[in-house]
Order: sequence, then structure tokens, then C-alpha cells
Amino acid sequence: MMSEGFLMEVCVDSVESAIAADRGGAGRIELCSSLLEGGITPSVGLLQVVKQYVRIPVYVMIRPRGGDFLYTDREVEVMRKDIELMKAHGADGLVLGALTEDGRVDAELCMELLAACRPLPVTFHRAFDMVHDPAVALEMLISLGFERVLTSGLDSSALEGLPLIKRLVEQAKGRIVIMPGGGISERNLQRILEGSSVQEFHCSARSTKDSAMKFRNSSVNMGASLSASEYSQKVADVTKVRTLNAIAKNIV
Repeated sequence: MMSEGFLMEVCVDSVESAIAADRGGAGRIELCSSLLEGGITPSVGLLQVVKQYVRIPVYVMIRPRGGDFLYTDREVEVMRKDIELMKAHGADGLVLGALTEDGRVDAELCMELLAACRPLPVTFHRAFDMVHDPAVALEMLISLGFERVLTSGLDSSALEGLPLIKRLVEQAKGRIVIMPGGGISERNLQRILEGSSVQEFHCSARSTKDSAMKFRNSSVNMGASLSASEYSQKVADVTKVRTLNAIAKNIV
């Protein structure tokens, strides 16, 4: 892995973004819907079309709703169904996470979901950033058999969480991949990669694209009033992906 350099994973919620990630040199896609909510389970239709257009592996988010990672039995039923569907329609890996009410990794539920995911590799997502004790949580993820964990180091961004990310890499000793993510951009990628000795990183590499709508009704909002404008969308930008890739390649 060392000689290969760094692997960039781009989180996307559209076909256009997936194509940009692939063309820009990403090594893997994390596919979700609604990145504004931190990413939830995408539709099977989105997965199928993305798989037609990209060659790199597509890991699919299994997260039935935004908010916390404490799931009800009904929500777990939905997650299990989604895992089956994504596996049947070409997912190369899956991304999930679940916690107990006191902020520990929900080992029992994760074990059940991991069994349903087999033989696909599974990433534990940023639910990790909501745990009470990261060192204990990491050992649990390793013993459960997760391939990697996505984390901002329990802070507002991967740059802020860099000291903990570095400690997690040291603790992991290669038993699980530590993948920093959260606010990674051209401005901070080099500091994050040089300061943590990780092999992979996660970003969205997005820029804002204006809606093509000419007629606009500004008095109606489809979501909560806090949500983004109805007439702009964030899309992965092939130039940003290339730039991030170039930065990673230049680090020795």
C-alpha cells in the first residue's frame, strides 16, 4: 500500500458527482443521498446508474435517516432490506454504524448487520465521532471485523481532530484502516496526510452549481427553512478532485 500512495474516497449523492470523482482520480466512491444531512441510504436506481458510469469501487451508505445512530427495531429492518438490495445491485462495499444510548459501538447490532453484508467489505462511518471512548470503540470495530473507520477525530473537522487521528493510527497498527474525513480541502489536505501517516482520506470535493431553472418561486421552500436554496446544488468538481489527488501524490 505504501508504494501505491494515498487512496482518495469521494462521497457523492449524484451520478454527475460520481463521474467527476472517477474522472478526477478517486480510488473509491461512497454513495449516499442527501449529503446535506450527512448522507443517508441512496436509492437502488442511483446505485444502478452510477455503476453503469464508473469503474472504481462504489461503497453504499446504509443509514435510514439523518440524526443520531441509535436505531429502533423497525429501522434495523429497513437497514437489513437495504443491505440485501444494494448487494444484489452491484455495491462493492457498504458503509454503516450504530451506537448504544450511552455512546458505545452497538456490538450486537453491528455484528448482525456485518453478517448480512458478507462477503462485502464494510466501513464504519462517522458515528465513530459520536462515541464516548474512541480507543475502546476502535478495538471493538477491529474485533467485529470492519475494514475501515471514517473519522474526523471526534472533532468538528479532520484538521481539528488530527491529534486523535494520529493516535488512532498508532493504536490500529494496521489492523483496521483509519480514514480521515470531515472538511478536507485543498487548503488542509497536505497537513492532514503529513501529520497522521494515514493511507486513505475522504472528501466531497464539491463546488456550488446554480440551478438551470429560469422561472423561480422564491417564496416556497421544499425542506426546512434552514435548508439550502432550492435553486443551487453542490456537485463534486472534477478540477477539485484532480487537485486533491495531485496534492496527495506529491507527498513522499
